[in-house]
Amino acid sequence: MNVKQLDQTDLSPDPFLTFESWFSSASETDIDEPNAMSLATSDGVEVSVRMVLMKYWDAEGFVFFTNYGSRKAQQISKNSRAGLLFYWECLHRQVRIEGVAKRVSAAESFKYFATRPRGSQLGAWCSEQSTTISSREVLSSKLEEIKRKFANREIPLPSMWGGFRVVPHRIEFWQQGESRLHDRFVYERSDQGAWSIHRLAP
Repeated sequence: MNVKQLDQTDLSPDPFLTFESWFSSASETDIDEPNAMSLATSDGVEVSVRMVLMKYWDAEGFVFFTNYGSRKAQQISKNSRAGLLFYWECLHRQVRIEGVAKRVSAAESFKYFATRPRGSQLGAWCSEQSTTISSREVLSSKLEEIKRKFANREIPLPSMWGGFRVVPHRIEFWQQGESRLHDRFVYERSDQGAWSIHRLAP
């Protein structure tokens, strides 16, 4: 492995600009979905983790969409703290994010929903995510019902579907190093909103 050592001078004072640079590098590789991220949530008793897709990020945080009846959404409703992890193996890099998950507005959810393929829009209507079903045929039957309901018309935003924005207070940029001596820099946000940067031991 021949990876350039990571120094603090390689990082922007703004973690979102550093993320933009790293995400751009990942997007230029042959990674199928560089926006795939692990999402960890907990209701205070059980911890759950799964892969989701980040649809976009902004100066406030990282946004994903889901059914508001799903297990992840139910856990967030009880405990808004959440963790994200991007891992780009070919770049020997990962980004670890800790923060608070907040629902985006209905207007923001609709803006994204309107860009989805029609099949994905229909799917959002026909699946009661995380609930027990007896067979695949249940989904197929529901899908046909929804297709008939919205035939030849625009599909509206389901009330039970929308986005969450994970607003970070801690973001770590990790780069693999020789002899397991990885380079790790963590940004931490103060109560006043300012970011500080520290190097961590590997």
